[in-house]
Order: sequence, then structure tokens, then C-alpha cells
Amino acid sequence: MKRAVFLDRDGVINEVLTHRVKFVNEPKQFYFLPGVEEAIKSLNEYFDYVFVVTNQGGIGLGFMKEKQLHKIHDHMVAELAKKGATIHEVTYCPHKPKAGCKCRKPNSKMIVDLGKKFKIDLEQSYMVGDTDTDIQAGKKAGTRTVFIGKHDPLADAVYPNLKEAAQWIIQDLK
Repeated sequence: MKRAVFLDRDGVINEVLTHRVKFVNEPKQFYFLPGVEEAIKSLNEYFDYVFVVTNQGGIGLGFMKEKQLHKIHDHMVAELAKKGATIHEVTYCPHKPKAGCKCRKPNSKMIVDLGKKFKIDLEQSYMVGDTDTDIQAGKKAGTRTVFIGKHDPLADAVYPNLKEAAQWIIQDLK
């Protein structure tokens, strides 16, 4: 069985609700948070896969088309690759926040489905997110969890950014 790190996107990989950008609706609005490329590259050395699992309710709400979201994700993956960092797959929930679907975090369907597809040992894997719904999804899937921010009582660890979280994850493996 293989190991993976599942990353939320907005607030973990890229800026959201900052002075530069409120929401990312096109590639030019995508700004990497400091240290993200280095963090993902280091995770690639220790894990078989690094995935992005993200709620993108803006599609269901009509703020963006799926085609535009694919352009954003293609841009993100390509820019990371230029720095030697690999995202193996990006999966997303396009539904409205209160649609009741099974894929929207805090549900774990996106993580569990990737686990089955890539033969991942979820108990040896990690979910990293900046909201309690990310942590809940990781817990439901059976992963260890890391919260990006100041405090989350459910998370196994809390760090202010992905770079520090990645260092802890790698140490936690040993």
C-alpha cells in the first residue's frame, strides 16, 4: 500500500481573502503562499502521492465554469512542476455549499475515492487543511490531520503554513 498527502487548495497552497485576491476565479488570481513549492517538493520525496482535494462551490453557485477551474488547476500544477514539485491529481467538489452531496468536505468521498484509485493506505497518510471541514474529512477518511492556522482541537497537529506542516509530517513518519 502507498502513502499520500491530501492538501486543501485555498488557504493552504494559495492566497484567498487577502489584499490581492478575494477568490480565485482565473489563473492570474492564483498566488502561491510562501514556501509552498518547497513544501510540496519535500513531501514528494517521502510520499508516493500528493493530491489536492478542494471544495469549489463557486461552480455550483455560478461564479465560475468547470472549464475555468481546470485552467486554474493546470496553471497551479505547471507552476509547481517548474519548481520540481509534483501534484499527482487534483479533485474537487463543484456543488453548492448546502447541496448535500457526498463529495463536499467535511465528507470524505474525495479522499476515499483517491485512496481506492491509487491503493493508498489512508492510515499512513495525511490531510492538510485550513478549515475544520478539511480536518473532519481527513478524520472520516482515517488519515492523520494537520491544520494550517492557529487552533483546531480535532487536528493531530497545527502549524501556521504548509512549509512547517510538511516538516512535521516528515518527522512524524519516522
